[in-house]
Amino acid sequence: MKITIVGIAGGTGSGKSTFTNRLKEKFGDQIVVLYHDNYYRRQDDIPFEERKKKNYDHPDSLETDLLIEHVKKLKAGQAIDCPVYDYSQHNRSDRTIHIEPRKVIVIEGILLLADPRLRELLDIKIYVEADADERILRRVVRDVKERGRDIDNIVDQYLTTVKPMHYMYVEPTRATADIVINSGMNNVAFDVLQYKIAHLLEAEEE
Repeated sequence: MKITIVGIAGGTGSGKSTFTNRLKEKFGDQIVVLYHDNYYRRQDDIPFEERKKKNYDHPDSLETDLLIEHVKKLKAGQAIDCPVYDYSQHNRSDRTIHIEPRKVIVIEGILLLADPRLRELLDIKIYVEADADERILRRVVRDVKERGRDIDNIVDQYLTTVKPMHYMYVEPTRATADIVINSGMNNVAFDVLQYKIAHLLEAEEE
């Protein structure tokens, strides 16, 4: 089985999760989705208050080596046990998700295109961008509603790490993408990619 890896990157609040979720809704269990966020490093030895202040937007905060190992296994037709990150605790949880390989695997993350080793494993590279004001507003709403964060922590984190790391590590990866789209709700880009994925899935059945 030939496996195609689709990478979806972009800044925080850019709309990449919206785009990814639309693909999940469209294809369901026919595709597999991995999240780079689940590969944040374990921090069991660091107190919670200190974990809140860590820089989670620097490439070193992620165990990308493990993600690369998992992607290679999936491409070779082997199953993996993916870690699960707990945003409310700023730490990796003890749970894992068993993932079987599929014809199409989608990987999402802000720093997905920052590591050249990972880029080489991606067959299709997509970068989702959005206005900075829109991104911060979406992040505030998401972190409060979905991740149990408080406003002061969100603002402090954005100004001290998220914003500077975006310009240093995330935005430069835009140039490495095959496709750049301006919104997770860009229907033209979505139609093009869903057509491509449908074609790949049909080719496997023939």
